[in-house]
Amino acid sequence: MAFTVFRANSGCLMVSNPSVILTGFADEAANQKTAQQQFSAFSALGLQYYTIRFIDLGQGVKNVMQLTKPEIRRLLRLHDEYGLRVSSLGSPIGKVKLLDVEDGTHNPFIPFSKYLGKQVQRAVGLAHTLETKLIRGFSFYHPRGTEPGVHLPQVVDQLAQIAETCAEAGLTFGLEVEANLVGQSGSLLAEIHRQVNHPAMTLIFDAGNIVTQGCSADEVFQQYLAMKQGMGWMHIKDYRHPQAVQRTDHVDEASLKHFVPADLGDSGHETILRDFRGWIPKLTRKLKRRGIPGVFLDLEPHVKGGGQFGGFSGPDGLGVALRGLCRLLDYVGIDYHLRDFDDLRAARGF
Repeated sequence: MAFTVFRANSGCLMVSNPSVILTGFADEAANQKTAQQQFSAFSALGLQYYTIRFIDLGQGVKNVMQLTKPEIRRLLRLHDEYGLRVSSLGSPIGKVKLLDVEDGTHNPFIPFSKYLGKQVQRAVGLAHTLETKLIRGFSFYHPRGTEPGVHLPQVVDQLAQIAETCAEAGLTFGLEVEANLVGQSGSLLAEIHRQVNHPAMTLIFDAGNIVTQGCSADEVFQQYLAMKQGMGWMHIKDYRHPQAVQRTDHVDEASLKHFVPADLGDSGHETILRDFRGWIPKLTRKLKRRGIPGVFLDLEPHVKGGGQFGGFSGPDGLGVALRGLCRLLDYVGIDYHLRDFDDLRAARGF
């Protein structure tokens, strides 16, 4: 899709739209989360990238962090068979307690030195094996009932160490905005990003994760603007509750069930994407300098349900969510690529 710019006495000049790379959490598209279900759905939808989170490679459903070497070898063979690549490692890094405090939640606490040396290093190794430059992560759970901003010094220190570990491996760590964590708002994440001040740490905007906290579309947009300078990629999900969502300091993630495609929700994705359109070329150049192929829009639609560590859309729901996003991108003038016959010919060596 392109638009035309007219110039006096010089005819017209065709200017290309900025372009993004479409990807998504493939486990959302699979009823039993098997690799074949995930990859068949994504290939049929025309997607060439996916984010890996939960997957069944013949030994039951596992988080990517728990995959064995034989499972990983099978996974890589399936990538070739289905023509897929990993956009990011959908790790749960940072979804643990910041402090060893009983607060009524079931979140685990792991001493940070042990966490850095084991879980973070595991994620780094997996990212290399799966040939992605991006690791998705989070900003730690502060004790429930405390103010998140009080814990910024410890969070900044720990995330700086994670960023440096990723940098040493040539990777980039993306910090997702999400309820109940220290980085639960765009302004808090932006402040964390400013204080960490490391090129290997970037931010992941997710409008749905903000609107579920009771924020209006205007407030979501302001939080997007706060994150914009530090953003590396974007998750696409949205929410529309039949009644006004009340502002809350703690979200019961297991009870969230009104997620919708991005063109039907309360987050104001049209306004966000119109602004983001002008930012894409600069961000693309920045990402490519770090070996990342471009700006990813990562579908995580949850249209059949969400939770603390994942969500579900089914193959039909993922398709509906993808088409809703494509309609929005067409409307605001952002290009994207889906597989076509030329891709099939190239894959078959024609």
